[in-house]
Amino acid sequence: MQEPTFDDVLAARHRLSGQAVVTPLLRVAELDRRTGGTILVKAESLQVAGAFKFRGAYNRLAQLDADARARGVVAWSSGNHAQGVAAAGQRLGVPTTIVMPADAPVIKVENTRRMGAEVVFYDRYRDDREVIGRRLSQRSGATIVPPYEDPHIIAGQGTTGLEMAAQAEDLYGAKLDAVLVPCGGGGLIGGCALALAGASPGSKVYCVEPEGYDDTKRSLASGERQQSRKDATTLCDALMAPTPGKLTFQINRRLLAGGFAVDDEMVLAAMLFAWRELKLVVEPGGAVALAAVLHGLIDCAGKTVGVVLSGGNVDAQIYRRALP
Repeated sequence: MQEPTFDDVLAARHRLSGQAVVTPLLRVAELDRRTGGTILVKAESLQVAGAFKFRGAYNRLAQLDADARARGVVAWSSGNHAQGVAAAGQRLGVPTTIVMPADAPVIKVENTRRMGAEVVFYDRYRDDREVIGRRLSQRSGATIVPPYEDPHIIAGQGTTGLEMAAQAEDLYGAKLDAVLVPCGGGGLIGGCALALAGASPGSKVYCVEPEGYDDTKRSLASGERQQSRKDATTLCDALMAPTPGKLTFQINRRLLAGGFAVDDEMVLAAMLFAWRELKLVVEPGGAVALAAVLHGLIDCAGKTVGVVLSGGNVDAQIYRRALP
């Protein structure tokens, strides 16, 4: 599978114009005070369907021909890719079927169905979602839209990084010294790394993952794709990919500066900070990069650091755990 290029990210930006939200890049005095740096927060929790995933999904579906659109698409996701694909399908008139874990957050399931998708459940601990999805595709002729192992998906997600670089300069007169991005399978960070390599080549890009699911961090250190711990648990349902994608790791191994891992308590503290200081609802997986900055995992003193809040789709009972 061929890697996407910077030009592919630029083309995705053109397709997404008028469809994706140009989400704000926020500066909050309290973050600067705590870190000694200039912290710029990209609020992808305000994106269509509540997460960055709409960018890649729309970029992929928009390139289907009329016959493929009529036959529909199949995707597998714990929730945010599901909603992104459903939202893109709704806008483009493409039927969507999503394979989701039975324990996916209720809000993500309800939103996916509300946007017209058919949901097929599976047991994430016993079943193989890709096998189920491919079987459905074979029966119907639907196109598979994977969550990250696709150059069009990666290029679409990369528009997040393009916007960050432009907004940092236009709004704050700043160049990004470093950017921290939540990482599951690696599509968002791979796309952002490609975008920033072209638009802001001095920026160092770091992945942030939940403890136990820090497979990309460990893969970068070893040079080979590593597996997540089989006994690992996390509140970050959006970041539970068992191993980095082949295509995404091919990109990330070349372009990333390193990675960090955060635990659930750090994540809950970041969610509370986002609520208090940014006035934003952020889901656990969406808050990991902010958690890394708040807990000093990266030295921000004297630097301009970008932080991606990747999603805001969180069930009420989980969100209550973050609040005082």
